[in-house]
Amino acid sequence: MISFTATLRKFGAKGEKTGWTFIDIPPEQTDVLSQGRKTAFRVKGRLDSFGIQQVALVPMGDSANEEPDEPTAPFIMAVNATMRQGIGKEAGDTVQVELERDDEPPRLSPDLLTCLTDAPESLAFFETLTPGHQLYFSNWIESAKTLPTKTKRLHQAVVGLSMKLSYSEMIRHFRNL
Repeated sequence: MISFTATLRKFGAKGEKTGWTFIDIPPEQTDVLSQGRKTAFRVKGRLDSFGIQQVALVPMGDSANEEPDEPTAPFIMAVNATMRQGIGKEAGDTVQVELERDDEPPRLSPDLLTCLTDAPESLAFFETLTPGHQLYFSNWIESAKTLPTKTKRLHQAVVGLSMKLSYSEMIRHFRNL
């Protein structure tokens, strides 16, 4: 486990990351967690006293820095609205961070998995996706607030996967109908 203090930062205009609140993971801390890995991986731990799990550390290289003179953090961790509410902090505030690798497989929607067992083509394509991309489908389905919405999303996911569409392609496909 690693521990350090970080300042919550917020991206300005940064493509898909515009407006993200995040923390830099210091290089010496990243080396302990990543074990030489250069791609995204998941961690669990605490931000202040707020527990987190299955949170991705994303490799950034030089792109996290808005100012050319700032040191480069090899990985960042996005701090979403739920986390910010849990710690009661916003960009500019400091937070105590405790992290360790989270090698548990992602928890997928049981309803999605049940539906996929009845759709072998969809299941076969779903299994080719990275765990993170599988989570896009799963989290979208589980975030439905009503049963009709969840049912509609399950149908769209199974059909989209049978068409070999990624999550974003599936969303665009059904938005245009």
